[in-house]
Amino acid sequence: MAPEKTDTSISVETPEGILYSLYPAGPLIRACAYGIDVICQWVLILGFSIAYRVILEEAAGIWVLLLVQFVMNWFYQALWEYFGGGQTPGKRLLGIRVVMENGSPLSPGAALMRNLLSFADTFLGLYLIAFVSMAASDGFRRLGDWAAGTLVIHTWKSRAPERRESLDWLAKLVPVNAGQLLSYEEKQGILMFARRYAHLGPARAGEIARVLAEALGFTERPDAEAADYAKAAAGEVSAANSPAAAGTGAAAYLLGMARNFAGIQ
Repeated sequence: MAPEKTDTSISVETPEGILYSLYPAGPLIRACAYGIDVICQWVLILGFSIAYRVILEEAAGIWVLLLVQFVMNWFYQALWEYFGGGQTPGKRLLGIRVVMENGSPLSPGAALMRNLLSFADTFLGLYLIAFVSMAASDGFRRLGDWAAGTLVIHTWKSRAPERRESLDWLAKLVPVNAGQLLSYEEKQGILMFARRYAHLGPARAGEIARVLAEALGFTERPDAEAADYAKAAAGEVSAANSPAAAGTGAAAYLLGMARNFAGIQ
């Protein structure tokens, strides 16, 4: 049985195998952002209409005003979201943005698709379809989001891990001696593995650890890796001083060496 979720976050894995969380924005904050953008649209249309009456009415036909109104009504959101890094003025003010479902930046096709389908979400001006779709999905997606493969997330929560992570948590591990002279590149590879360790899924962490550790002449027990990963992710693992000790997985072996290399006391 899958564990019950305690929040609305969505875990995303990058091509490098790094896990991080996205926090989808709910219907209320999105409705407020939409309201702000509607006001902005009205202000822009009103401003252009006044300028048109004063300056362009005699020089151009009514079609100029109709064209501007058409573009504002249908492409305001899409243009802002694509050129504004996934944010309209309303979304930026409230700290939310549109991204692809894998957390990558919004593509132009997705920006256009999700906004062209807004007419379906707001059918008859009732917004009922949008709220039903958002309530029935894990990521609060409306129909346009489903079609375009997008999410609206909180920018202040949904952040990828920093490139350099603190290694202070390695102080909880028992240091491991490499047993051989390692090159600078090998030491840096082990330290990089330790920095990214907490963001790697069990399968990816085990795969990377086995490649590195086997190159150092270490062979782990087949059943050890999953348990070692779970414990170390919580900062509780204690690696053995001997790489051949029973129950010591490749990940714990490398993390113990990383503590030595980092000079953590």
